[in-house]
Amino acid sequence: MDKREFLLRIKLCPGIGLKGESVIYTWLQQEPHFERYSLAGLLQTLAALLREHRLKVTPFVQNFLTAALTKQVQRNQAGGWITILDAAYPQQLREIFLPPLVLFYAGNLDLLRQTPVLGIVGSRNCSVYAIKSLKRTVTAPVVQRYVIVSGLATGVDTLGHQLALAHRGRTIAVLGTGLDHFYPAPNRELQHTLAHTQLVVTEYPLGVGPRRYQFVERNRIIAGLCQKLLVVEARQKSGSLITASLALQANRDVLAIPGNINSQLSL
Repeated sequence: MDKREFLLRIKLCPGIGLKGESVIYTWLQQEPHFERYSLAGLLQTLAALLREHRLKVTPFVQNFLTAALTKQVQRNQAGGWITILDAAYPQQLREIFLPPLVLFYAGNLDLLRQTPVLGIVGSRNCSVYAIKSLKRTVTAPVVQRYVIVSGLATGVDTLGHQLALAHRGRTIAVLGTGLDHFYPAPNRELQHTLAHTQLVVTEYPLGVGPRRYQFVERNRIIAGLCQKLLVVEARQKSGSLITASLALQANRDVLAIPGNINSQLSL
């Protein structure tokens, strides 16, 4: 097994989590004799490593050697995927806390390495003011200069992708599900369009549907891919502000459209 397939197997194995993936990737970088390990040997070594870091081990031990996991690996290998070891993996994403070990994709992978990148986040239930403001901000000159990255959610995310398409620009959608899921459902056609003419990426394999925590994890990828992040509207406790915080931690520029002082989305 080569290192790329190993990382894919780790990503697909239930029960490891982002912290466990990070611990295993650090071990992989420091292990000079990886090629000598059998799958059984890897299981024994990595189980001990996870225990050493006081992480859950049982799901990993139960699943790592199963035929079901091997079938999942083969299924996902048939589509587009890259690992953190690949040249196509964007450098700015390597810099973030807990970078995804594997990205699954559909579309033009070259967009991942094009810069500069402008991330756009905001409320799903955005106001008319936000829509008008975003249209006046994300103009043709902006789209021609920046690759637009967003999360394909309803509201601000959707409009950001649509403006990029309308101005014949480049845009990347970062999903919180597998590529075979369409969430929200009304964006199915838009996701199809982006997968064929732009780029759709996710760290979640085929078959994984929407779960709340995955969209929080997804936000760190949006923050990592961009050099600048634009917040359009957001509640005080929202995924948009989580993304803004992650962007600041990654030393990105965070911008904001001035809000209507009478709006709950501008507090």
